[in-house]
Amino acid sequence: MSRPAADTWPEGVARHVLDRVDSTNAEAHRLAPSLSGPAWIMARHQTAGRGRRGRGWSGGEGNFAATLVLRPQGGAAQAARLSFVAALALDQALTAVAGPYARIAIKWPNDVLLNGGKVAGILLESLGSGGGVDVLAIGMGVNLAVAPDPASLEPDAMAPVSLLAETGHVVTQDEFLDLLAPAFAEWQARLRDYGFDPIRTAWLARAARLGETITARTGSDSLTGRFDGIDETGALILQTAEGRKVIPAADVYFQEG
Repeated sequence: MSRPAADTWPEGVARHVLDRVDSTNAEAHRLAPSLSGPAWIMARHQTAGRGRRGRGWSGGEGNFAATLVLRPQGGAAQAARLSFVAALALDQALTAVAGPYARIAIKWPNDVLLNGGKVAGILLESLGSGGGVDVLAIGMGVNLAVAPDPASLEPDAMAPVSLLAETGHVVTQDEFLDLLAPAFAEWQARLRDYGFDPIRTAWLARAARLGETITARTGSDSLTGRFDGIDETGALILQTAEGRKVIPAADVYFQEG
């Protein structure tokens, strides 16, 4: 894959590439006080990657691990919408490298799928007080080269896949960042200029299992119903036997077979 021209890198966004770090999100919070603007932090090797709800993120040699650190405008609700921007940016970057026959879809709330398996994940972590968000770290991990051993994951976790195994395409960490950073900047500009509606529309066009039966688990509760989309806040809309449910946070599981 050819490397994009240097002038495609988003203006005013810094780039930090580290050989090894515990977690790019953790490094983002450590660096935040010294940053004058947004910055991407990418690590060649991540030793203690994190996923949602305190889970570990299993990396691998040649896989992508990076965090975009921002000082967003508005409160937590506005910051949360950037998760959908990140998903669309990952979708765009993966589409560019996976080829025309790959099936890419976005799984609510924070995963990207390739040919039905999980290829990428997103983790948002914020620092702030009084309902505000002073620093937002948007971590993204992509299985470019290898997928983690399924035995190392939770029993109900979606089967992981890698870009290399599914498509045969070799993509370096730097090449992927050169695609992802401009894509994120493009979608973020749309959110800034036009609000969440076009982001929501684009996300729904790429949503995995829209209109199908899924299960959403929130702690000890489990709800099963038809996935009817997301609302104006990004919450999951589920049509269940008891009626319409709007779920702001959950883990989603697909019905198989």
